[in-house]
Amino acid sequence: QGRMWAYTVGFTVLPHVGGFLGWFINRKAIPVWYEKLKKPSWCPPRKMFPVAWTVLYTGMGYASYLIWNDLGGCSSKALVPLGLYGAQLALNWAWPPLFFGARNLKMALIDILCLDVLAIGTMCSWYRINKIATLLMVPYLGWLAMATCLTIHIWKDNPEQKPGKSE
Repeated sequence: QGRMWAYTVGFTVLPHVGGFLGWFINRKAIPVWYEKLKKPSWCPPRKMFPVAWTVLYTGMGYASYLIWNDLGGCSSKALVPLGLYGAQLALNWAWPPLFFGARNLKMALIDILCLDVLAIGTMCSWYRINKIATLLMVPYLGWLAMATCLTIHIWKDNPEQKPGKSE
């Protein structure tokens, strides 16, 4: 019983690790560079992002625990559903360094479009295993849709500067 509690907490906390590291590494670029970008009027306020990601990472982490548990741990049956989850999580964690760190809007856009495909694939692979886990991913998919549209708008409205030009 104690071990299952540890697995539940571990799976639930895991997505937060990369999210926190992405924020921590890029936190200084956010108020300086990000605020100067042209953004659409519907862009959420900056203070909303950490709240949203805390809720979303918690839901997706717990959902991944449900899938892992239903498939009996790290079994061959878990390879595809948890592999898709891990791949989309890696792309999720890669987005902030691409966007804020490298300030490479095109690569951030490519990353999030691939992330969208993998998140949908994850949910499709989870549906037959655990519908609650799949439903826990719905808010994440909704937020990704908004984040993808936001990334597209920022990429289109903020042409990348050529090397040598000042910010």
